[in-house]
Amino acid sequence: MNNVSLVGRLTKDVDLRYTTKKMRAVGSFTLAVDRDLRKVTNGKTADFIPIVTWGKTAEFASKYFSKGHRIALQGSIHTRVWEDEDKNRHYVTEVVADRVFFADAKQREFDEPGEEELKEAKYEQEIEELDEEVLSGDKA
Repeated sequence: MNNVSLVGRLTKDVDLRYTTKKMRAVGSFTLAVDRDLRKVTNGKTADFIPIVTWGKTAEFASKYFSKGHRIALQGSIHTRVWEDEDKNRHYVTEVVADRVFFADAKQREFDEPGEEELKEAKYEQEIEELDEEVLSGDKA
């Protein structure tokens, strides 16, 4: 079974592009994931994991996530090989994220939430309700 769940911080904003043939959205970013501090070696305390998202998930990540945001994701590990113009083979291992989530509350600059904050809260509530349905076995 190839399942990955990660929580970490974006090292830069999501890079959103579109494929040339089908104009499908593809987002890429790096997630800094803290290691267990009891097992730290050589002073390194985080792993930097390349992440790829597709379609609506990529567009959502690009719109709502930015450098420094703490997020959670679920997906799978994929490997691929590509060749550059000098015929050198490059091997890539990355996580393809199927689902992405906010992992910490957004700090509010004002006492009353703005339109974006209300949309975000509604989205988070919908995700929580869907998660509850999945966990309880109910179907919509």
